Amino acid sequence: MFTGIITDVGTVTAVERRNDVHRITIDSVYDPATIAIGASIACAGVCLTVISLDPKAEGGTRFDVEAAPETLALTEVAKWDAGTRINLERSLKIGDELGGHMVSGHVDALATIVAREDLGETTRFVFEVPHAYARFIATKGSVALDGTSLTVNWVDGDRFSVLLIPHTLQADVTTWGARQIGDRVHLEVDQMARYVARLNEA
Repeated sequence: MFTGIITDVGTVTAVERRNDVHRITIDSVYDPATIAIGASIACAGVCLTVISLDPKAEGGTRFDVEAAPETLALTEVAKWDAGTRINLERSLKIGDELGGHMVSGHVDALATIVAREDLGETTRFVFEVPHAYARFIATKGSVALDGTSLTVNWVDGDRFSVLLIPHTLQADVTTWGARQIGDRVHLEVDQMARYVARLNEA
């Protein structure tokens, strides 16, 4: 489980494409002594398992994850290459502060940026989502986009908006400052909304 609070912006340094699996190497500032083989790290909102790691001479960790066929088919992970910057979050520990909302790291769909409005220091993004997932998104509710816990400002059909503060837009905090119209990002809807909808159907 995660909270949607990004704790590092990692950089992909290598991608090994083996048949139907991609082995991806990522540089991060995380202390290697705090990461176990088999640990889960949310990479742009996708929960991936650490399969190997090495301390970096200058500090931090270089770790490897593997993306299976379903992940490659349903997310943007297949497009990652050396130089790609991704939001990272370590898994939640019992007793940690829950600063965002409960996030599983299981991507539901891809949301497309259809508008970006820079409003001085803040920026408003408007997204379009597949119709089947629009019903899970509510004004003032929470969504995870590329692993970032964000509050929905308004909803209009299959579109919704979020407003990002200056801190979130900083390049060393998240990847959001570089996002532009046409980009696709990983969407995870709020788990509570998902279960409420399922109960209503039952």
